[in-house]
Amino acid sequence: MAMTAAELVKADQEHLIHPLHHPVDSAEPVIYVRGRGATIQEIGGHEYIDGLSGLWNVNVGHGRTELADAASAQMKDLAYFSGYVGSSNIPAITLANRLMEITYDNMQAVFFTCGGAESNESAFKTARFYWKAQGKPDKVKIISRQQGYHGVTLQAMSATGMGAFWKMFEPRVPGFIHVQTCYPYRFQGAKPGESVGQAAAREIEEAILREGPDTVAAMIGEPIHGGGGVIYPTDDYWPRVREVCTRHKVLLIADEVITGFCRTGRWFALGHWNVKPDILSFAKGVTSGYLPLGGIMVSKAIKDAMDSVKPEDRWMHAYTYSGHPTCCAVGLKNVEIMERERLWENAATMGTRLHQGLQQAFGGHPNAGDIRGGKGLLAAVELVEDRATKKNFAGDRKVAPRIQAEMMKRGVVTRTRAAAGAHPAPGDSVYFAPPLVVTEAEIDRLVSVARDAVKAVLGA
Repeated sequence: MAMTAAELVKADQEHLIHPLHHPVDSAEPVIYVRGRGATIQEIGGHEYIDGLSGLWNVNVGHGRTELADAASAQMKDLAYFSGYVGSSNIPAITLANRLMEITYDNMQAVFFTCGGAESNESAFKTARFYWKAQGKPDKVKIISRQQGYHGVTLQAMSATGMGAFWKMFEPRVPGFIHVQTCYPYRFQGAKPGESVGQAAAREIEEAILREGPDTVAAMIGEPIHGGGGVIYPTDDYWPRVREVCTRHKVLLIADEVITGFCRTGRWFALGHWNVKPDILSFAKGVTSGYLPLGGIMVSKAIKDAMDSVKPEDRWMHAYTYSGHPTCCAVGLKNVEIMERERLWENAATMGTRLHQGLQQAFGGHPNAGDIRGGKGLLAAVELVEDRATKKNFAGDRKVAPRIQAEMMKRGVVTRTRAAAGAHPAPGDSVYFAPPLVVTEAEIDRLVSVARDAVKAVLGA
């Protein structure tokens, strides 16, 4: 017999541990039951626009029966079998081959994982492996960036540049070095005549030189930050980072877990700056969240290193569910949908509409410090107490959580980030990343709800 809504809430509170768990957030959990397109519905029947694509991942929208049918058909033939060396399956082979057709032209091969954190763990280990195979076993350190989010398994958490994720789990894994990111609104320390992009790239080079190039394996970065603030870099940043990494023989890992699969109006985001990584981490949008799947793509040089070592020095890395047939079948169908519907085009068009709408709604607002967007459906508004000084609201005012609650009252679910401290720490931010199938009317509704919610909280 099915549980009542009240029984479900009680069982949730007593028996389910949530991501970022604390019971203070589960006093009145919202239980979602169905979704269609860019909308979702909770158990009581209320409908909402999904302003964050689930968790940045439901790119093709909710309720795609094609993806359910692809999973069902594959499960009826072969739901799962090991993908360890010597075994393979058709969906994994086909998806790997398809990904090579849509990614950067220097990529050669794919290793599949179950999600983004596993992908970045795999990337870090692969970077170490590569340099050991090249006879440089001391190249093990990773340069990461403040406000970067790369997952919260122990190594990925150590790369993540937000202290709240470290506090109750330290000590962190050694060998992760954090530098400022390219954060045009908050960056500190640019020299006279130096752009923020130039200064931020310089900090990476200085960190490599300080640590010693023979000790640094890789630098990891999101092309556009996701959970750390939807922070857009200046256009001169990524080309300079690529030059720095190449000059000092440091691998460049692009964390495209959020920015991949048409989110920014392209298949992958570094292409906006004509930059190619050595390793690409992906997840989320590869199946639009319908089943767990992620992975890394590696360059030909790295694949050649994996293929040329002695058997006893092999790439001794694995997951039970790597190359999972059902997940890969869904990923293949998901990519097919994106290509058939040219979702990168709708992402670009609707992303422009979203960014322009936010600029119109908040451009003159006394508390709108920074409005970010313009590359696909990835945008944010950062709110401050004082625009002139960039002074943040005090944490006890709970500005971002209150805005989030007001938006939900008005029929939009999204994510916010509370102020992380005094300037130059990020201020209260509201994020926008709806499914790539979102309509003009839904975009306009997102903007108007955000405007009304901010007015309800800040009175302006």
